[in-house]
Amino acid sequence: MRIGVGLDARLGLAFGQLREAAREAARLGFESVWTPAGGVPDSFHVCAAWSQDTALRTGISVVPAARIWTAPALAVQAATLAQLSSGRFVLGLGTGGYGPGFWASVGLPDRPIAVMREYVTGVRGLLAGQRVTAGPIQARTGAEPGAPGWPRSASLGLEGLPPAPVYLAALGPQMLRLAGEIADGALLNWATPERIAVSREQIDAGAARAGREPGTVPMTMYIRVCIDHDVAAARRAFGTQVLSYAMGQPGTPQGAGYRGLFAQMGFDAELSELEHRRDRGAAMPELVDAASEQMLQAVGYYGPPGPAPAAFARLAAGLDEVIVRIVTARAGPEPVSQAMAALTPTLIRAAEHADPDHR
Repeated sequence: MRIGVGLDARLGLAFGQLREAAREAARLGFESVWTPAGGVPDSFHVCAAWSQDTALRTGISVVPAARIWTAPALAVQAATLAQLSSGRFVLGLGTGGYGPGFWASVGLPDRPIAVMREYVTGVRGLLAGQRVTAGPIQARTGAEPGAPGWPRSASLGLEGLPPAPVYLAALGPQMLRLAGEIADGALLNWATPERIAVSREQIDAGAARAGREPGTVPMTMYIRVCIDHDVAAARRAFGTQVLSYAMGQPGTPQGAGYRGLFAQMGFDAELSELEHRRDRGAAMPELVDAASEQMLQAVGYYGPPGPAPAAFARLAAGLDEVIVRIVTARAGPEPVSQAMAALTPTLIRAAEHADPDHR
């Protein structure tokens, strides 16, 4: 299992601090460094700097493709980073949202599997040096030009580019099967070890449709951690991130997206109660206080550094690559450094080997 670290705009680090954090990650033995798209500094620029500063693989998990990007624009960015990094960049793509309202807002039909099939195959084809013809969804067949508005035929005009694997973010069974069928890897999120095992089955089923061998499409996932001796503060910071994903929003289908994922993992009743409290006026701190330890500890870790490697190794069981996604209860680079030092690959692997049942 590869072990990387995830740094993002929520940490509030300036561009130079993100660069130094990546250099520190390399010194600590991490094998990759990842960031999500969105926020400042821009993720593509951050990965470019990381590639120049270190020998680590870099990755974006994920770019909300359908929200603001066209396939050719994504391919241009990925091809540039592939050259800068000598083939050490991974592009992760996701839908950027879900539900009929979201798809209407970006000018696309509510057909996420079909949309992402076109995006992933288009970007991969362009990066392979091919001329790609837009599918009917992206080309808006039968509609006036508009979002996402890319040419019906495009090429980067280059061949022999360094590899730039394209991973697909996937939660539900159809998207997981699609990842296994057409992507270079699958990006999971907020999944328990039991859910990781189910995801592997779905990915392998999709891989079989494309004639790929079981286990050959790698699974990568962020596991969020908040390392702090002030356990109450760590719980608040970590729990806020959990609930910001897990709780459904008014007007959004309860079975879709992360709300649906958490429900399938056994937390539907708890989330319904929390949503009821929210709708009656409860603020996020009150909701985090009411959240169960069972739910929070099922998807990540918060607290002091000592128990962190064992908890993390348990949560990472079944993954091909795991990313230590850092959440902090305090501002500045110091808690980021403390989290990386508490969860070095050496410490995680030692904990994994100490408890083989969690492999």
